[in-house]
Amino acid sequence: MKTIIEPFKIKSVEYVKSTTKQEREEILKNSFYNPFLIPGEDVLIDLLTDSGTSAMSAKQWAGILDGDESYAGSKSYYRFEEVTTKIFGFRHIIPVHQGRAAERILFTMILSDIDSDGRYVNVGKGKYIPSNNHFDTTRANIEFNGAEAVDLVIEEGKHPSVIHPFKGNIDLEKLEAFIKEKGTENIPICMITVTNNTGGGQPVSMENIRSVSAICKKYKIPFFIDACRFAENSYFIKLREKGYEKKTVLEIAQEMFSYADGCTMSAKKDAFANIGGFIAMNDEDRYLECKNLLIITEGYETYGGLAGRDMEAIAQGLEEIIDESYLNYRIHSTKYLGDKLIKTGVPILQPVGGHAIYVDAKSLLPNIPPEKYPGQAVVAELFRYGGIRAVEIGSVMFGKYGKDGKLIPADMELVRLAIPRRVYTQSHIDYVAEVFEEIYSIKDSVKGYKIIEEPKFLRHFTAKFEPLKD
Repeated sequence: MKTIIEPFKIKSVEYVKSTTKQEREEILKNSFYNPFLIPGEDVLIDLLTDSGTSAMSAKQWAGILDGDESYAGSKSYYRFEEVTTKIFGFRHIIPVHQGRAAERILFTMILSDIDSDGRYVNVGKGKYIPSNNHFDTTRANIEFNGAEAVDLVIEEGKHPSVIHPFKGNIDLEKLEAFIKEKGTENIPICMITVTNNTGGGQPVSMENIRSVSAICKKYKIPFFIDACRFAENSYFIKLREKGYEKKTVLEIAQEMFSYADGCTMSAKKDAFANIGGFIAMNDEDRYLECKNLLIITEGYETYGGLAGRDMEAIAQGLEEIIDESYLNYRIHSTKYLGDKLIKTGVPILQPVGGHAIYVDAKSLLPNIPPEKYPGQAVVAELFRYGGIRAVEIGSVMFGKYGKDGKLIPADMELVRLAIPRRVYTQSHIDYVAEVFEEIYSIKDSVKGYKIIEEPKFLRHFTAKFEPLKD
């Protein structure tokens, strides 16, 4: 059989609201053309993010009812610890309320010293943290602590149309040269994101992870993995990397993490959970420092800002995500949308990643330069014509200002269509493709945008925009 079907059946439904184009015009205007400011109830199909938007299974909901809410040492924590240890293999697991909390604790710990009064003193200035590509909150937490987030993805990963099986790989030569240039004393940690969200949800090969680990060991730099979509990355390794065809996803994941000193994870992605995450590591001293920060800011070490029911949902979700029938469906259903857009003529980042389609807005709207934010223009048109919410991943999210105040554009101008897990059916995805057909037909008349208000960090969440008249 060639048809890939959902390896689940629907047990509960949530109704969505339809609006007219005129109503959506008003919603866009009132939201300052920022999808994050659009009320969720006004969205027909929500592709803003796959973070915390998955449909949980019956067993996850059952686990929620069975959650133990003991403040310390709840049985739900011990189940959470058992499952995460089995998959990730680290000696110490610390639950947190979501991925960015894990990042905040980790970077506060590695970019601070403790003074004689026991206070944390920031020492991040002049420090560098290399990765393939840091995503938005990771970069913000690094920069908030005074350090610099450095992207060293391979050259193929910077070009949407270039085909490469592992476009998320770190450029090994650049990594080693960077370490020699900046000095090991100024690189407190090296990271790699699997799959590489900023670069189009592209996977990282086992060979690359192994090689990055070897370089880090050579220079005695701790190596951490951002594990948000570890299962999708593991499945891509199974499909594309020689020698892993017959290994299970669990075995691949276990090998992948065996090369690292620790990881952070938002459980809102590959654990099907609506909230939660964790930090994991082997180093005892670093663990104790992270635990102290956790207790100050998140909660006791056996709940870390989560309810017991949340830990039950995460544990069950981690068991479900490594099911290869699900991952086969997930990868093929995402590719289904990509294939339809390509057929329409819409340029996308290829090959298609695991959790999202990334539309190449720079190629789709060549008449709009980066400083007029072509990705934001595509996002606005998607909502205007179809009530679809997506997110710009380009110069709004990752652009910087030079000393002269001019925009330094991002490497790519993308629009991410993040597909929530187990939420939408094929007819929903067909509708998305139809809306793109309409946008493609009027693309030459689409105008750019300007920012009229923005914060210092993570501006894409709250910035306000205004359409340009010419």
